[in-house]
Amino acid sequence: MVADSQPGHIDQIKQINAGAVYRLIDTLGPVSRIDLSRLAQLAPASITKIVREMLEAHLVQETEIPVPGCRGRPAVGLMVETDAWHYLSARIGHGSITMALRDLSGALVVEEEEPLPPVAPQPLLTRIIAQIDGFFTRQQQRLERLTALAITLPGIVNTARGIVYRMPFYDVKDMPLAEMLEQHTGVPVFIQHDISAWTMAESMFGASRNTRDVIQVVIDNNVGAGVIADGRLLHSGSNSLVEIGHTQVDPYGKRCYCGNHGCLETIAGMEGVLELAQQRMRQSVSSMLHDQPLSVEALCNATRQGDLLAQEVIRSVGTSVGRILAIMVNLFNPQKILIGSPLNRAADVLYPAILTCIHQQSLPAYSRNVEVMATSFDNRGTMAGTALIKHAMYNGTLLIRLLQG
Repeated sequence: MVADSQPGHIDQIKQINAGAVYRLIDTLGPVSRIDLSRLAQLAPASITKIVREMLEAHLVQETEIPVPGCRGRPAVGLMVETDAWHYLSARIGHGSITMALRDLSGALVVEEEEPLPPVAPQPLLTRIIAQIDGFFTRQQQRLERLTALAITLPGIVNTARGIVYRMPFYDVKDMPLAEMLEQHTGVPVFIQHDISAWTMAESMFGASRNTRDVIQVVIDNNVGAGVIADGRLLHSGSNSLVEIGHTQVDPYGKRCYCGNHGCLETIAGMEGVLELAQQRMRQSVSSMLHDQPLSVEALCNATRQGDLLAQEVIRSVGTSVGRILAIMVNLFNPQKILIGSPLNRAADVLYPAILTCIHQQSLPAYSRNVEVMATSFDNRGTMAGTALIKHAMYNGTLLIRLLQG
């Protein structure tokens, strides 16, 4: 938070101060103006001006705050007004796009999933725009004031420039996603790697809330990590994903979409995990995996039922991921390590394998008390986009645009 007397450009100071005040109202409301002044370390006159602008824009509203034991007039507090402010949160996955209208509180208004085939005659950007247009057409009766678009997706992303350099499953090279969508819709567009956005969501509302230093690892179709360092997403202005999925662990391994061979993602990603299980099934005719179609769910169920082959496969994933995490523990000294994965169903085998590597290969002072736990959310829907919008309101980037109409 920036005090009134701190030097700097006046517009930037206004943006930062307004964002700080909005965040306090959003997280603590109803809250009084006196408390806002104290908590934001801003003069009462500054609080009065900022709050007046938010009230006039219908971004906050006044409400009574009952004071226990007081017979006088109730105090007046402030809380955010969110119902009439909508944004689009979209997630692009393997073969589909999920789109949702949410209000500024993050509450879901409506959500749809539509096909987005990896291969099609039209460029991916053209198809994304068409899908969003179709969603708005179908939901025009529900749509109130559209404030922004939040797009999360896998791949190599520059969030500051809004460019998607590459994506798994799709033929993409230097796609100017944010720029084209902003030109098309007329509202600001925020894009982020889906793992990084998910990490932000967990930090704001989920398993790592109120934790200053966190590593979140996703082991799914893609493998990657997000890092919260001193309460902030690492490198949040550009390439925020920690690309552990594209760390080479086998120089003679399978070719990855990034162009390298033997990346962690080719081994610990779900496709690679099922390939490994298939290979080892040829050497073990007694495994219960032979009795059903091979899937991640079947693999986890067999692991929980004591199937040795299934347990060996899950343990090998944990070992591969744990070796990389041991290095990250030495670098970032986290309080928590969150695991977001379909393999969490087999956590009793997966987590000990990860922890064994961490304890054996990282500094004891750093690894001794680290917790490994599951994420609160998954990466299937549009919740992660909420974190992008909240962040843009809290740092004032989006808030100032809404105040200016």
